[in-house]
Amino acid sequence: MSKVHFIGICGVAMSAIAIAFHKKGWQVTGSDVGFFPPISTYLKNNNIEFYPGWHVEKMMKGGKPDIVVAGNVACSQNPEWLYAQEHNVNFKSYPEVIAEYFVKPNSIVCAGTYGKTSSSALLSWILTHAGFDPSYMFGGLSCNNINSAQMSEDGNWSVLEGDEYKSARWDNRPKFAHYSPTHLLLTSISWDHADIYSTEDAYFRVFQQLLLPIEEKKQIVACKDDPGISKLLQVTRFTFQDVTTYARRDANYTFTNPQQTHQGLSFDIGHKNESYHIVSPMLGSYQAENICGCFAMAHQIGAPVEKIVEAISAFKGLKRRLEKRHEGAVTVIDDIAHSPAKAKSALQTLRQIYKGKIFAVFEPNTGNRRPQSAPSYSHAFDEADEVIIPVLTKLKTDPEDPDKPFDGQDLSKVISATHSNALHIANDQDLITRLATSPQPGDVIVFLGSHGFRGMITELIDKIG
Repeated sequence: MSKVHFIGICGVAMSAIAIAFHKKGWQVTGSDVGFFPPISTYLKNNNIEFYPGWHVEKMMKGGKPDIVVAGNVACSQNPEWLYAQEHNVNFKSYPEVIAEYFVKPNSIVCAGTYGKTSSSALLSWILTHAGFDPSYMFGGLSCNNINSAQMSEDGNWSVLEGDEYKSARWDNRPKFAHYSPTHLLLTSISWDHADIYSTEDAYFRVFQQLLLPIEEKKQIVACKDDPGISKLLQVTRFTFQDVTTYARRDANYTFTNPQQTHQGLSFDIGHKNESYHIVSPMLGSYQAENICGCFAMAHQIGAPVEKIVEAISAFKGLKRRLEKRHEGAVTVIDDIAHSPAKAKSALQTLRQIYKGKIFAVFEPNTGNRRPQSAPSYSHAFDEADEVIIPVLTKLKTDPEDPDKPFDGQDLSKVISATHSNALHIANDQDLITRLATSPQPGDVIVFLGSHGFRGMITELIDKIG
Protein backbone atom coordinates (compact mmCIF):
# COMPACT_ATOMS: atom_id res chain seq x y z
CA MET A 1 0.00 0.00 0.00
CA SER A 2 1.32 3.44 -0.94
CA LYS A 3 1.76 5.89 1.92
CA VAL A 4 1.44 9.69 2.05
CA HIS A 5 2.08 11.99 5.01
CA PHE A 6 0.79 15.57 5.30
CA ILE A 7 2.77 18.14 7.30
CA GLY A 8 0.08 20.69 8.14
CA ILE A 9 -2.94 18.49 7.47
CA CYS A 10 -5.42 20.74 9.27
CA GLY A 11 -5.82 23.22 6.41
CA VAL A 12 -9.01 23.01 4.37
CA ALA A 13 -7.23 22.06 1.15
CA MET A 14 -4.67 19.76 2.76
CA SER A 15 -7.32 17.81 4.67
CA ALA A 16 -9.45 17.43 1.55
CA ILE A 17 -6.51 16.16 -0.51
CA ALA A 18 -5.62 13.73 2.29
CA ILE A 19 -9.14 12.30 2.24
CA ALA A 20 -9.03 12.00 -1.56
CA PHE A 21 -5.85 9.90 -1.27
CA HIS A 22 -7.44 7.79 1.47
CA LYS A 23 -10.43 7.06 -0.77
CA LYS A 24 -7.99 5.87 -3.44
CA GLY A 25 -6.58 3.28 -1.06
CA TRP A 26 -3.49 5.07 0.18
CA GLN A 27 -2.32 4.91 3.80
CA VAL A 28 -2.65 8.51 4.99
CA THR A 29 -1.17 10.18 8.06
CA GLY A 30 -0.90 13.82 9.04
CA SER A 31 0.46 16.23 11.61
CA ASP A 32 -0.23 19.83 12.61
CA VAL A 33 0.17 22.23 15.51
CA GLY A 34 -3.46 21.89 16.56
CA PHE A 35 -6.76 20.36 15.51
CA PHE A 36 -10.12 22.06 15.82
CA PRO A 37 -13.61 21.54 14.37
CA PRO A 38 -14.72 21.43 11.69
CA ILE A 39 -11.47 20.08 10.17
CA SER A 40 -10.71 17.68 13.03
CA THR A 41 -14.24 16.26 12.77
CA TYR A 42 -13.90 16.05 9.00
CA LEU A 43 -10.67 14.03 9.33
CA LYS A 44 -12.03 11.73 12.06
CA ASN A 45 -15.20 10.98 10.10
CA ASN A 46 -13.03 9.89 7.19
CA ASN A 47 -10.76 7.68 9.32
CA ILE A 48 -7.62 9.73 8.73
CA GLU A 49 -4.79 9.09 11.23
CA PHE A 50 -3.38 12.38 12.54
CA TYR A 51 -1.52 13.71 15.56
CA PRO A 52 -0.56 17.09 17.10
CA GLY A 53 3.01 18.32 16.88
CA TRP A 54 5.91 17.11 14.77
CA HIS A 55 7.18 13.58 15.42
CA VAL A 56 9.49 11.86 12.95
CA GLU A 57 8.90 8.44 14.53
CA LYS A 58 5.15 8.77 13.96
CA MET A 59 5.66 9.98 10.40
CA MET A 60 7.89 6.94 9.72
CA LYS A 61 5.60 4.46 11.48
CA GLY A 62 4.81 1.66 9.06
CA GLY A 63 7.62 2.65 6.73
CA LYS A 64 8.96 5.56 4.75
CA PRO A 65 6.23 7.63 3.07
CA ASP A 66 6.13 7.54 -0.71
CA ILE A 67 5.22 11.23 -0.59
CA VAL A 68 5.41 13.90 2.09
CA VAL A 69 3.07 16.78 1.29
CA ALA A 70 4.44 19.87 3.00
CA GLY A 71 2.27 22.83 3.91
CA ASN A 72 3.43 26.27 5.02
CA VAL A 73 4.24 24.95 8.49
CA ALA A 74 7.19 23.13 6.91
CA CYS A 75 10.21 25.24 7.87
CA SER A 76 13.74 24.94 9.20
CA GLN A 77 12.41 24.38 12.75
CA ASN A 78 10.12 21.51 11.73
CA PRO A 79 11.79 18.14 12.44
CA GLU A 80 9.54 16.21 10.04
CA TRP A 81 10.39 18.59 7.22
CA LEU A 82 14.11 18.46 8.03
CA TYR A 83 14.06 14.66 8.12
CA ALA A 84 12.32 14.46 4.73
CA GLN A 85 14.97 16.72 3.20
CA GLU A 86 17.96 15.01 4.83
CA HIS A 87 16.82 11.45 4.02
CA ASN A 88 15.69 11.99 0.44
CA VAL A 89 12.03 11.45 1.17
CA ASN A 90 9.96 12.54 -1.82
CA PHE A 91 8.36 15.82 -0.70
CA LYS A 92 5.97 18.06 -2.60
CA SER A 93 3.83 21.13 -2.05
CA TYR A 94 0.11 20.54 -2.35
CA PRO A 95 -0.09 22.37 -5.72
CA GLU A 96 2.53 19.93 -7.03
CA VAL A 97 0.40 17.03 -5.77
CA ILE A 98 -2.67 18.53 -7.45
CA ALA A 99 -0.71 18.82 -10.71
CA GLU A 100 0.42 15.20 -10.59
CA TYR A 101 -2.70 13.44 -9.33
CA PHE A 102 -5.71 15.65 -10.09
CA VAL A 103 -5.10 17.59 -13.32
CA LYS A 104 -6.79 15.99 -16.34
CA PRO A 105 -6.34 16.59 -20.10
CA ASN A 106 -9.22 19.08 -19.92
CA SER A 107 -8.16 21.29 -17.01
CA ILE A 108 -10.60 23.99 -15.89
CA VAL A 109 -9.06 26.51 -13.50
CA CYS A 110 -11.30 28.97 -11.63
CA ALA A 111 -9.22 32.01 -10.74
CA GLY A 112 -9.73 35.51 -9.40
CA THR A 113 -9.36 37.65 -6.32
CA TYR A 114 -12.79 36.65 -5.05
CA GLY A 115 -15.42 34.14 -6.10
CA LYS A 116 -12.94 31.43 -7.05
CA THR A 117 -13.71 29.03 -4.19
CA SER A 118 -17.49 29.21 -4.58
CA SER A 119 -17.17 28.99 -8.37
CA SER A 120 -14.84 25.98 -8.37
CA ALA A 121 -17.07 24.20 -5.85
CA LEU A 122 -20.26 24.88 -7.82
CA LEU A 123 -18.71 23.99 -11.18
CA SER A 124 -17.38 20.72 -9.72
CA TRP A 125 -20.90 19.97 -8.45
CA ILE A 126 -22.50 20.81 -11.82
CA LEU A 127 -20.11 18.67 -13.87
CA THR A 128 -20.45 15.77 -11.44
CA HIS A 129 -24.26 16.00 -11.72
CA ALA A 130 -23.97 16.17 -15.52
CA GLY A 131 -21.93 12.95 -15.67
CA PHE A 132 -18.47 14.37 -16.46
CA ASP A 133 -16.86 12.53 -13.50
CA PRO A 134 -14.34 15.33 -12.90
CA SER A 135 -11.38 15.39 -10.59
CA TYR A 136 -11.65 18.51 -8.50
CA MET A 137 -10.29 20.53 -5.61
CA PHE A 138 -11.65 23.63 -3.93
CA GLY A 139 -10.56 25.28 -0.69
CA GLY A 140 -13.81 25.26 1.24
CA LEU A 141 -16.14 22.93 3.13
CA SER A 142 -19.32 22.10 1.25
CA CYS A 143 -22.70 22.46 2.92
CA ASN A 144 -23.73 19.46 0.77
CA ASN A 145 -21.31 17.28 2.76
CA ILE A 146 -19.16 16.26 -0.19
CA ASN A 147 -15.38 16.09 0.02
CA SER A 148 -13.56 19.20 -1.20
CA ALA A 149 -11.23 17.13 -3.38
CA GLN A 150 -11.70 14.08 -5.56
CA MET A 151 -9.52 12.04 -7.90
CA SER A 152 -11.77 10.67 -10.62
CA GLU A 153 -11.25 7.25 -12.15
CA ASP A 154 -12.12 7.62 -15.80
CA GLY A 155 -13.06 11.27 -16.38
CA ASN A 156 -11.04 13.54 -18.65
CA TRP A 157 -12.00 16.77 -16.86
CA SER A 158 -10.68 18.50 -13.77
CA VAL A 159 -11.97 21.60 -11.97
CA LEU A 160 -9.46 23.32 -9.72
CA GLU A 161 -9.50 26.41 -7.57
CA GLY A 162 -6.72 28.58 -8.96
CA ASP A 163 -5.21 30.35 -5.96
CA GLU A 164 -2.79 33.17 -6.76
CA TYR A 165 -1.04 32.93 -3.37
CA LYS A 166 2.47 31.44 -3.34
CA SER A 167 2.73 27.66 -3.65
CA ALA A 168 5.01 27.01 -0.68
CA ARG A 169 7.69 28.57 1.48
CA TRP A 170 10.27 27.42 -1.07
CA ASP A 171 8.17 28.18 -4.17
CA ASN A 172 6.95 31.74 -4.73
CA ARG A 173 5.01 30.87 -7.86
CA PRO A 174 1.22 31.14 -7.55
CA LYS A 175 -0.51 27.84 -6.94
CA PHE A 176 -2.35 28.04 -10.26
CA ALA A 177 1.00 28.03 -12.11
CA HIS A 178 1.04 24.25 -11.60
CA TYR A 179 -2.37 23.43 -13.05
CA SER A 180 -1.85 23.63 -16.87
CA PRO A 181 -5.27 25.12 -17.67
CA THR A 182 -6.95 24.37 -20.97
CA HIS A 183 -10.04 26.29 -19.80
CA LEU A 184 -10.15 29.32 -17.52
CA LEU A 185 -12.99 30.87 -15.53
CA LEU A 186 -11.93 34.40 -14.51
CA THR A 187 -14.09 35.91 -11.76
CA SER A 188 -12.34 39.13 -10.73
CA ILE A 189 -8.96 40.80 -10.35
CA SER A 190 -8.28 43.36 -7.64
CA TRP A 191 -4.90 43.79 -5.96
CA ASP A 192 -4.63 41.51 -2.94
CA HIS A 193 -1.97 39.70 -0.89
CA ALA A 194 0.29 42.72 -0.51
CA ASP A 195 2.61 40.55 1.60
CA ILE A 196 3.48 38.61 -1.57
CA TYR A 197 2.74 41.13 -4.32
CA SER A 198 4.11 44.45 -3.17
CA THR A 199 2.63 46.38 -6.12
CA GLU A 200 -0.56 46.17 -8.14
CA ASP A 201 1.49 45.49 -11.28
CA ALA A 202 3.17 42.49 -9.65
CA TYR A 203 -0.24 41.07 -8.78
CA PHE A 204 -1.58 41.54 -12.31
CA ARG A 205 1.48 39.94 -13.89
CA VAL A 206 0.72 36.52 -12.42
CA PHE A 207 -2.72 36.60 -14.04
CA GLN A 208 -1.15 37.59 -17.36
CA GLN A 209 1.04 34.50 -17.09
CA LEU A 210 -2.02 32.38 -16.31
CA LEU A 211 -3.49 33.23 -19.72
CA LEU A 212 -0.42 32.11 -21.67
CA PRO A 213 -1.23 28.37 -21.97
CA ILE A 214 -4.79 28.96 -23.20
CA GLU A 215 -4.80 28.03 -26.87
CA GLU A 216 -8.43 28.66 -27.81
CA LYS A 217 -9.80 32.08 -26.91
CA LYS A 218 -13.34 30.81 -26.39
CA GLN A 219 -12.09 28.54 -23.62
CA ILE A 220 -11.78 31.62 -21.42
CA VAL A 221 -14.98 32.59 -19.60
CA ALA A 222 -14.60 36.03 -17.99
CA CYS A 223 -16.72 38.45 -15.99
CA LYS A 224 -17.21 41.49 -18.20
CA ASP A 225 -18.36 43.66 -15.29
CA ASP A 226 -15.01 43.42 -13.53
CA PRO A 227 -12.65 46.37 -14.21
CA GLY A 228 -9.59 44.32 -13.26
CA ILE A 229 -10.36 41.70 -15.90
CA SER A 230 -10.92 44.45 -18.45
CA LYS A 231 -7.49 45.86 -17.59
CA LEU A 232 -5.93 42.40 -17.83
CA LEU A 233 -7.33 41.68 -21.27
CA GLN A 234 -6.07 45.03 -22.56
CA VAL A 235 -2.47 43.95 -21.96
CA THR A 236 -2.84 40.44 -23.42
CA ARG A 237 -3.70 39.08 -26.83
CA PHE A 238 -7.33 38.67 -25.77
CA THR A 239 -10.28 41.07 -25.82
CA PHE A 240 -13.84 40.79 -24.53
CA GLN A 241 -14.87 40.15 -28.14
CA ASP A 242 -12.66 37.06 -28.20
CA VAL A 243 -13.63 35.37 -24.94
CA THR A 244 -16.94 34.11 -23.58
CA THR A 245 -18.32 36.78 -21.26
CA TYR A 246 -20.86 36.96 -18.46
CA ALA A 247 -22.24 40.12 -16.88
CA ARG A 248 -25.41 41.95 -15.89
CA ARG A 249 -25.89 43.08 -19.49
CA ASP A 250 -24.21 43.14 -22.92
CA ALA A 251 -22.49 39.77 -22.56
CA ASN A 252 -22.73 36.25 -23.97
CA TYR A 253 -24.44 35.19 -20.73
CA THR A 254 -26.37 37.71 -18.63
CA PHE A 255 -27.92 37.55 -15.18
CA THR A 256 -30.93 39.74 -14.44
CA ASN A 257 -33.67 40.32 -11.86
CA PRO A 258 -31.83 38.98 -8.80
CA GLN A 259 -34.14 38.56 -5.80
CA GLN A 260 -32.65 37.84 -2.38
CA THR A 261 -34.62 36.51 0.58
CA HIS A 262 -33.77 34.75 3.84
CA GLN A 263 -34.30 31.46 1.99
CA GLY A 264 -32.02 32.09 -0.98
CA LEU A 265 -31.61 33.69 -4.36
CA SER A 266 -33.50 33.70 -7.65
CA PHE A 267 -32.72 35.37 -10.99
CA ASP A 268 -32.67 34.77 -14.75
CA ILE A 269 -29.77 33.83 -17.02
CA GLY A 270 -30.01 34.89 -20.64
CA HIS A 271 -28.03 33.41 -23.53
CA LYS A 272 -28.72 34.26 -27.16
CA ASN A 273 -32.52 34.14 -27.40
CA GLU A 274 -33.07 31.83 -24.42
CA SER A 275 -33.81 32.64 -20.78
CA TYR A 276 -33.35 30.24 -17.86
CA HIS A 277 -34.84 30.82 -14.40
CA ILE A 278 -32.39 30.05 -11.61
CA VAL A 279 -33.28 29.28 -8.00
CA SER A 280 -30.46 28.82 -5.49
CA PRO A 281 -30.48 28.26 -1.72
CA MET A 282 -27.32 30.37 -1.37
CA LEU A 283 -27.31 33.78 0.28
CA GLY A 284 -25.63 36.73 -1.41
CA SER A 285 -26.74 38.62 -4.49
CA TYR A 286 -23.10 38.49 -5.62
CA GLN A 287 -23.59 34.73 -5.97
CA ALA A 288 -25.70 35.44 -9.06
CA GLU A 289 -22.48 36.50 -10.76
CA ASN A 290 -20.63 33.35 -9.64
CA ILE A 291 -23.52 31.12 -10.70
CA CYS A 292 -23.73 32.79 -14.10
CA GLY A 293 -20.01 32.23 -14.69
CA CYS A 294 -20.32 28.53 -13.80
CA PHE A 295 -23.43 28.20 -15.98
CA ALA A 296 -21.50 29.73 -18.90
CA MET A 297 -18.48 27.45 -18.54
CA ALA A 298 -20.57 24.29 -18.09
CA HIS A 299 -22.78 25.21 -21.05
CA GLN A 300 -19.77 26.00 -23.25
CA ILE A 301 -18.23 22.57 -22.68
CA GLY A 302 -21.46 20.73 -23.42
CA ALA A 303 -23.30 20.14 -20.15
CA PRO A 304 -27.08 19.94 -20.75
CA VAL A 305 -28.94 23.04 -19.54
CA GLU A 306 -31.46 21.03 -17.53
CA LYS A 307 -28.63 19.32 -15.64
CA ILE A 308 -26.95 22.66 -14.95
CA VAL A 309 -30.16 24.20 -13.58
CA GLU A 310 -30.92 21.12 -11.46
CA ALA A 311 -27.43 21.14 -9.96
CA ILE A 312 -27.57 24.85 -9.12
CA SER A 313 -30.90 24.44 -7.32
CA ALA A 314 -29.44 21.67 -5.14
CA PHE A 315 -26.10 23.31 -4.31
CA LYS A 316 -26.21 24.75 -0.79
CA GLY A 317 -22.91 26.60 -1.02
CA LEU A 318 -19.89 26.51 1.25
CA LYS A 319 -19.47 26.82 4.96
CA ARG A 320 -18.26 30.24 6.07
CA ARG A 321 -19.88 31.96 3.07
CA LEU A 322 -22.58 33.97 4.83
CA GLU A 323 -23.21 30.81 6.84
CA LYS A 324 -25.97 31.16 9.42
CA ARG A 325 -24.54 29.84 12.66
CA HIS A 326 -27.50 30.91 14.80
CA GLU A 327 -30.96 32.19 13.97
CA GLY A 328 -33.07 33.53 16.81
CA ALA A 329 -33.90 36.98 18.11
CA VAL A 330 -30.38 37.87 16.99
CA THR A 331 -28.82 36.20 13.94
CA VAL A 332 -25.15 35.16 13.97
CA ILE A 333 -23.39 34.76 10.62
CA ASP A 334 -19.89 33.53 9.79
CA ASP A 335 -18.11 34.54 6.58
CA ILE A 336 -14.58 34.09 5.32
CA ALA A 337 -14.34 37.68 4.02
CA HIS A 338 -10.77 38.58 4.96
CA SER A 339 -10.22 41.68 2.83
CA PRO A 340 -11.96 45.07 2.78
CA ALA A 341 -13.51 44.36 -0.63
CA LYS A 342 -14.89 41.00 0.47
CA ALA A 343 -16.16 42.43 3.75
CA LYS A 344 -17.91 45.23 1.87
CA SER A 345 -19.63 42.75 -0.45
CA ALA A 346 -20.80 40.56 2.44
CA LEU A 347 -22.14 43.55 4.37
CA GLN A 348 -23.99 44.90 1.34
CA THR A 349 -25.74 41.55 0.97
CA LEU A 350 -26.70 41.44 4.64
CA ARG A 351 -28.09 44.96 4.42
CA GLN A 352 -30.36 43.83 1.57
CA ILE A 353 -31.76 41.02 3.70
CA TYR A 354 -31.83 42.34 7.27
CA LYS A 355 -33.40 45.56 8.53
CA GLY A 356 -31.84 45.63 12.00
CA LYS A 357 -28.40 46.80 13.04
CA ILE A 358 -25.33 44.94 11.77
CA PHE A 359 -22.45 44.31 14.19
CA ALA A 360 -19.32 43.26 12.26
CA VAL A 361 -16.27 41.57 13.81
CA PHE A 362 -13.41 41.72 11.31
CA GLU A 363 -9.96 40.14 11.09
CA PRO A 364 -8.06 40.63 7.80
CA ASN A 365 -5.61 38.25 6.19
CA THR A 366 -1.88 38.95 6.31
CA GLY A 367 -1.73 41.07 3.16
CA ASN A 368 -4.50 43.37 4.34
CA ARG A 369 -2.60 44.16 7.52
CA ARG A 370 0.18 45.86 5.55
CA PRO A 371 0.28 49.68 5.63
CA GLN A 372 -0.07 49.87 1.84
CA SER A 373 -3.52 48.28 2.12
CA ALA A 374 -4.90 51.22 4.15
CA PRO A 375 -6.63 53.01 1.22
CA SER A 376 -8.73 49.93 0.49
CA TYR A 377 -10.49 50.30 3.87
CA SER A 378 -12.11 53.59 2.87
CA HIS A 379 -15.90 53.17 3.26
CA ALA A 380 -15.59 49.36 3.18
CA PHE A 381 -17.76 49.08 6.32
CA ASP A 382 -20.44 51.64 5.48
CA GLU A 383 -23.21 49.03 5.82
CA ALA A 384 -22.16 48.04 9.34
CA ASP A 385 -23.56 49.88 12.35
CA GLU A 386 -20.58 48.86 14.47
CA VAL A 387 -17.19 47.41 13.50
CA ILE A 388 -15.19 45.52 16.12
CA ILE A 389 -11.56 44.59 15.61
CA PRO A 390 -10.55 41.73 17.94
CA VAL A 391 -7.06 40.73 18.98
CA LEU A 392 -5.46 39.89 15.64
CA THR A 393 -3.61 36.64 15.02
CA LYS A 394 0.08 37.02 15.80
CA LEU A 395 2.27 37.13 12.71
CA LYS A 396 5.90 36.18 12.27
CA THR A 397 7.62 39.38 11.20
CA ASP A 398 11.05 40.40 10.01
CA PRO A 399 12.53 42.75 12.63
CA GLU A 400 14.19 44.71 9.82
CA ASP A 401 10.99 45.13 7.81
CA PRO A 402 10.06 48.84 7.90
CA ASP A 403 6.40 48.06 7.09
CA LYS A 404 5.16 46.59 10.34
CA PRO A 405 1.76 44.89 10.00
CA PHE A 406 -1.24 46.54 11.63
CA ASP A 407 -2.26 45.37 15.06
CA GLY A 408 -5.88 45.65 16.18
CA GLN A 409 -5.52 49.20 17.46
CA ASP A 410 -3.85 50.34 14.23
CA LEU A 411 -6.57 48.78 12.10
CA SER A 412 -9.40 50.32 14.10
CA LYS A 413 -7.82 53.74 13.53
CA VAL A 414 -7.59 53.12 9.77
CA ILE A 415 -11.26 52.10 9.58
CA SER A 416 -12.28 55.02 11.81
CA ALA A 417 -11.14 57.42 9.11
CA THR A 418 -14.41 56.70 7.25
CA HIS A 419 -16.49 54.95 9.91
CA SER A 420 -17.61 56.53 13.17
CA ASN A 421 -18.31 53.29 15.08
CA ALA A 422 -15.11 51.26 14.74
CA LEU A 423 -13.37 50.05 17.88
CA HIS A 424 -10.71 47.62 19.00
CA ILE A 425 -11.53 45.24 21.87
CA ALA A 426 -8.34 43.70 23.22
CA ASN A 427 -9.97 40.95 25.28
CA ASP A 428 -12.03 38.10 23.82
CA GLN A 429 -14.34 37.84 26.82
CA ASP A 430 -15.08 41.56 26.73
CA LEU A 431 -15.91 41.24 23.03
CA ILE A 432 -18.27 38.32 23.66
CA THR A 433 -19.98 40.19 26.50
CA ARG A 434 -20.53 43.25 24.33
CA LEU A 435 -22.04 41.18 21.52
CA ALA A 436 -24.20 39.20 23.93
CA THR A 437 -25.73 42.36 25.41
CA SER A 438 -25.69 45.20 22.85
CA PRO A 439 -27.68 43.79 19.88
CA GLN A 440 -31.47 43.92 20.01
CA PRO A 441 -34.03 41.54 18.43
CA GLY A 442 -33.74 41.69 14.65
CA ASP A 443 -30.06 42.64 14.70
CA VAL A 444 -27.27 40.67 13.02
CA ILE A 445 -23.77 39.80 14.22
CA VAL A 446 -21.36 38.81 11.45
CA PHE A 447 -17.83 37.49 11.90
CA LEU A 448 -15.66 38.31 8.88
CA GLY A 449 -12.21 36.76 8.43
CA SER A 450 -10.24 33.69 7.43
CA HIS A 451 -9.19 32.79 10.97
CA GLY A 452 -11.36 30.91 13.46
CA PHE A 453 -11.87 33.69 16.04
CA ARG A 454 -10.57 31.39 18.80
CA GLY A 455 -13.94 29.79 19.47
CA MET A 456 -15.68 33.12 20.11
CA ILE A 457 -18.54 32.34 17.71
CA THR A 458 -19.51 29.16 19.54
CA GLU A 459 -19.15 30.82 22.93
CA LEU A 460 -21.30 33.76 21.84
CA ILE A 461 -24.02 31.47 20.50
CA ASP A 462 -24.05 29.59 23.81
CA LYS A 463 -24.59 32.88 25.64
CA ILE A 464 -27.40 34.23 23.45
CA GLY A 465 -29.00 30.90 22.50
